[in-house]
Amino acid sequence: MLTSDTFSYTVQARSSPAEAAALLSDLTRQGELHPLIVQVTRVVPPRPGAQASYTINDRLAAGPLRFRTTYHADVLINEADEIVMVARQWPATTVRNHTRLRPESDGLVRIDVEITLTAPTPLFRYAFRQARAAHLALATRLGAALDPPDGRPSPT
Repeated sequence: MLTSDTFSYTVQARSSPAEAAALLSDLTRQGELHPLIVQVTRVVPPRPGAQASYTINDRLAAGPLRFRTTYHADVLINEADEIVMVARQWPATTVRNHTRLRPESDGLVRIDVEITLTAPTPLFRYAFRQARAAHLALATRLGAALDPPDGRPSPT
């Protein structure tokens, strides 16, 4: 049996939507932002239906145990105002990332991210907790990566 849930966050940064989309859609740059990622390898050519495909290695912890995991991620939509990615990992775990980017006044971009995680029920709580913590850390780093040194990231 599978369990699914969603969380979301918003980041405002001093950037254009196109600059933010370029950073977010290039998963080879996610090691700068995502606290669990150890290595990202671009798969050429992309998997069917994807604009870009990647193999990603994460480092996770479960109590005193530390372990690496490998999964595949595909960028399905990559536009200046919307990015959709899906990551798949064994066993039957899927993370769907739907990001919307919207310009705001004074050179700011609003980045709204919705993450939906589906996993086998016995693994769900751990996987959801890890995904949520990692993506909220990513949100903080994203604002800092896009803002000039005098800018102020504001994840909400």
